[in-house]
Amino acid sequence: MPDMKHKSTNRKLWTAVILLSLILAGTLMSRCKKVEADYPCDEAPKLDETWSFGSGNIKVVRIPLEGVIMRAEDEGFLTARPDMVENVLVQVRAAERDPEMRAIILEVNSPGGGVTPSDEIYNALSRFRASRPDRRVVIFIRDLGASGAYYAAMAGDFIIAEPTAAVGSIGVIMQALNLQGLSEKIGITDVTIKSGANKDLLNPFQPVDTNQVALLQELIDDMQARFAGIVAESRQLDPAAAPELFDGRIFSADAALEKGLIDAIGYWNDALAHTARLLDTGALRVIRYEAEKTFLEYLLEGKNPVPLPSLKSIHAPQFLYLWKP
Repeated sequence: MPDMKHKSTNRKLWTAVILLSLILAGTLMSRCKKVEADYPCDEAPKLDETWSFGSGNIKVVRIPLEGVIMRAEDEGFLTARPDMVENVLVQVRAAERDPEMRAIILEVNSPGGGVTPSDEIYNALSRFRASRPDRRVVIFIRDLGASGAYYAAMAGDFIIAEPTAAVGSIGVIMQALNLQGLSEKIGITDVTIKSGANKDLLNPFQPVDTNQVALLQELIDDMQARFAGIVAESRQLDPAAAPELFDGRIFSADAALEKGLIDAIGYWNDALAHTARLLDTGALRVIRYEAEKTFLEYLLEGKNPVPLPSLKSIHAPQFLYLWKP
């Protein structure tokens, strides 16, 4: 009897090994196929299209901008961790190369994130908009369109937010922990070998250096000036006349509309109606993109929440267009 159980366990083990080998082989074959394709898959991505809304012939794509705008830094089990920034950029590039594509509806639910990734998305949307005079970008804010997400939204021709959305937080933030007091209590000694006095800015085991803080403040101010300038140009707002708009605070949809941060309040159908009006048509055909997946990715796919950046990326000192209440 024990021998039969042993054989059964061995059969199950070998079955699992064979299945895993087939999965991995299928994944490698799929990836090799992508590498051998006769087109630059990053520059000219080919994405599957799913018909989403409308029955007209004016083609529009809906692209989600959800979660913290941050590039992925690590990998998951057997598959690479999704990079939400590159995912958005790939979709915008695909839309730009499609001769039939007339508009992008960017569906925003984000507190912002990294300065550079936010700027990259803004630049990609601006390029799509400028690629042809008949193309438009509509921004639809659902729950939250703050900081870097609002920065990216400045590439839009029209911004509409749901009645309960929060909008704004125009500002830059950088945070770090200082552990000097704690390290002295528990007997941890800092050993830093550096080439210059400012090489270890914000060293958590040393007293806060006011001169170094001033250096970083200059960078923060430069980044804020860029953010404020883009908002001022896009929304026709004067920072000197309305400084409260640029001090990092968040606004309700009603207040944002009153202060000129958005153009309208409404829901998805209203966003579609405004898009149709901008395109001078009533016959939209809205699609959404879906990237090709390997067999392994299909197998491991689940209804997981939007991945957040790792704790390392959140706590490491960095410049952020991020709403952090």
